[in-house]
Amino acid sequence: MKKKLLIATHNQAKLKELKQFLAPLLPTTEFISLSDLNISEEPEETGKTFFANAKLKAEYYAKYTNLPTLSDDGGLVIDSLNGEPGVHSNRWMGHRGTDQELIEYCLKQMRGIPKDKRLARFETCLYYVDPVENMHLNETGVIEGSISERASRKIEKGYPYRSVFRVVKFGKFYTDLTADEHSQINHRLQALKRLALKL
Repeated sequence: MKKKLLIATHNQAKLKELKQFLAPLLPTTEFISLSDLNISEEPEETGKTFFANAKLKAEYYAKYTNLPTLSDDGGLVIDSLNGEPGVHSNRWMGHRGTDQELIEYCLKQMRGIPKDKRLARFETCLYYVDPVENMHLNETGVIEGSISERASRKIEKGYPYRSVFRVVKFGKFYTDLTADEHSQINHRLQALKRLALKL
């Protein structure tokens, strides 16, 4: 009998990516989404760090369902903007914006900032809770890059900042990476690999 794992996100792009990455890492696990369980409730993300919010969400849904639960929190961190948007990546404008709105807002915030001051990174924190075994695990991942002065023409639904983020290792927009390049640097995948080893 397969062990069940709840992937605690309402972001469909993130859910798809997590399932895709986890399938070969945890082949004897059945992955369940919040929508599979008809759960629309969301805890208020009051944490000031990605770790705090990932922990908060994992514990909330693990308690709600009594299932082993994996949560992910992360976003874009820009040095010259004092770490913005950080934990507010989805609501940088004060509300949940569309992908296009967030891309345009990011470029506007960075207007006039010189090339050598545009350093940024994607950060992610994974948090796993097994409420029955009382097990808590976490892992983090980072991708280094910079914010471009213009956006790529390609937009990856659910991941707006990939259209303005140039990856240091390849010198190209994140959204323009090949599948092989993406798998080499994806911070979520690297963190999941380390988490799967612990599990």
